[in-house]
Amino acid sequence: MKVVVGILLSSFLTCAACVNAKDSPRNLKDLVSGDQNTVEDEVAKPSSTALSHWPQWRGPLATGEAPHANPPLDWNETKNIRWRTPLPCEGHSTPVIWGDRIFLTGTSAHGKALPVPEQPKGAHNNLDPKRKLRFLVVCLDLLDGSVLWQKTVRDAQPHQSTHESATWASHSPVTDGESVYAFFGSSGLYALDYNGTVLWEKDLGVMLVKHGHGEGASPALFGDTLIVNWDHEGDSFVVALDKSTGKERWRQARDEPTSWASPIIAKVDGKPQAIVSGTSAIRGYDLSTGEVVWHCSGLSNNVVATPVHAEGVLYAGSSYEIQSMLALSLKGAKGDLAGTDHVLWTLRRRTPYVPSPLFYQKHLYFLRHYQAILTRLEGKTGEEPSGPFRLPGILNLYASPVAAAGRIYLTDQQGATLVLSAEETPETLSLNRLDDSFNASTAIVGDSILLRGKKFLYRVAEPE
Repeated sequence: MKVVVGILLSSFLTCAACVNAKDSPRNLKDLVSGDQNTVEDEVAKPSSTALSHWPQWRGPLATGEAPHANPPLDWNETKNIRWRTPLPCEGHSTPVIWGDRIFLTGTSAHGKALPVPEQPKGAHNNLDPKRKLRFLVVCLDLLDGSVLWQKTVRDAQPHQSTHESATWASHSPVTDGESVYAFFGSSGLYALDYNGTVLWEKDLGVMLVKHGHGEGASPALFGDTLIVNWDHEGDSFVVALDKSTGKERWRQARDEPTSWASPIIAKVDGKPQAIVSGTSAIRGYDLSTGEVVWHCSGLSNNVVATPVHAEGVLYAGSSYEIQSMLALSLKGAKGDLAGTDHVLWTLRRRTPYVPSPLFYQKHLYFLRHYQAILTRLEGKTGEEPSGPFRLPGILNLYASPVAAAGRIYLTDQQGATLVLSAEETPETLSLNRLDDSFNASTAIVGDSILLRGKKFLYRVAEPE
């Protein structure tokens, strides 16, 4: 194992953890309106304006890349911090950004202590819901970090605990530049306009999560359709909703136990599909009908990492009782893909558990479980000409890696962000520390990095 330039980590923290992809759009308004151009056209003609937002938790391409951003290399509490805003709520959801608006979700406990609801068999290492929570959607100004508004969309005691490393607001919102869609799982799905007015809300039921370890799958948006994955210990399903009204368009049952995998939406053979990882199978659903177009087995229990789709290939991984990563060619994919030529390669080591993979410059990057060991593969071939790399100066990571301007950014739970060059043998460019702890994944827009900590939201940018 190679060591990226810097100090060698001698140990890793260990703990239990149970906590969307589109092709490059020519224009994000095309993506929002369901434009039916081919994948090749969309990849070949990206719009600079469209790709300058961070509208969902893995960015405009749902791959972790900010294609037109150039954020700083170096920062600390007194250097390259444009602003730092105290957060009015707690959560691990990633901020989403459109223009000069930042949206995030969270909860705030209040009131007297209440009896704790009965928890499921096998519950362990959890936080119990001892008080009522305000479920909040918060809008901030990107320019100065001021809170423009915050809206309480629900005020209730959660029915179930969450893991000690998680929160009751771990689902990231999604925006289309006109409305923001905030998902709190069992506590509801909400559409709000940019002034904080609730346009509609949807109750999808009560999720019974394995071991009471909390909820966290984020919704995906394409055109006028929202997709929500509802894998739990009851009747699992994936559902498509009209973004304007919240009405269901279709619902498809899933033979799946609890997962935390967010759906992604990708153009396959010119048509959009909702793709969802799972223990029994990864599946591609026709976005207009909900029909299962293809499926492929091979992942573990407790699927957390969201898959990535790029250049016609789907990359999906998990790590629990087994380690597994699959690369699936989706052109012409129909039926059961297991054992067919659609499976380009598989990997049974160093695969991710909590952090999702990053696809950048034709390479796939992912972390071992949630430790500071990085694998870099050639996407379509799975070849590994160098590495793996033991990352210096950082410990455990729940935040997924992101990339911009030829650099990879990796933020750990203790407040350190390692910046690497995106090369065959990545070089350490900087190691930056903030006085906060981080589980939410990073968002990048323009000249800035948005880092959501336990206490603060930071805008990291060089002085104007």
